[in-house]
Amino acid sequence: MADANAVATMRLTVDGLRGLCRSKLLWALLVLTALVLWLPHSQPLFSSLFPALDRPVYTQEPFAQLLWQHVALVGLSSLFSVGIGSAAGIWITRPAGAQFRPTLETVMAIGQTFPPVAVLAVAVPLVGFGELPAIIALALYGLLPVVQGTVSGLQSVPPAVIQSATGIGMSPWERLRLVEVPLALPVWLAGVRTSVIINIGTAAIASTVGAKTLGSPIIVGLSGFNTAYVLQGAALVGMLAVVTDLAFEQLSQRVNWKR
Repeated sequence: MADANAVATMRLTVDGLRGLCRSKLLWALLVLTALVLWLPHSQPLFSSLFPALDRPVYTQEPFAQLLWQHVALVGLSSLFSVGIGSAAGIWITRPAGAQFRPTLETVMAIGQTFPPVAVLAVAVPLVGFGELPAIIALALYGLLPVVQGTVSGLQSVPPAVIQSATGIGMSPWERLRLVEVPLALPVWLAGVRTSVIINIGTAAIASTVGAKTLGSPIIVGLSGFNTAYVLQGAALVGMLAVVTDLAFEQLSQRVNWKR
């Protein structure tokens, strides 16, 4: 009996290790970590690629610190986008807010057409340089995908399900919390995923107003005609977006599996 349990445990361990080895998210995380650790020591490579540059590797701030600050900036702004966007999406699908839906969607669509640099330019005179104007710009820029995902998800709930929930005596709040939100979750999550991925790329521009992000090497490289800096920053931003997208993919698969 003990031998059988030991064999079963070993098989579970082996299957778990195989699953980890096949995990795209794990490999992407390893690549991102390797880039962060290797780039400070990559001078031989970039010196050979760009021999005219005196300083081919960005050293003003550690890449690990820039990565953490970039993630924190995106995470905080995304919290505002998800919270406000989800609440607005739910409100305009309720009878009390339905009349405001066309106006809200039009305003948010117009806001999406403004480039983030323009939003930063407006925010800086009001709140100054640093992370705060970047958070404001990113939060506003990430609202539309969340609102669209929330509205689309709630509208995808079959009317028959809503009628059944009403028929068994559920209040509007209970119906929303126990029926509509769980069924709308996959579509809502897709909107959040889009919003966060957009903000990861857009956050690089925040370095133009004094925020320290992975965009710092890109901005310094562009202003100093240093292509090596631009490549280093772009590689980290791109890899971070890949890791985040794969994380959302796994989360989406779990949500769909639980349904």
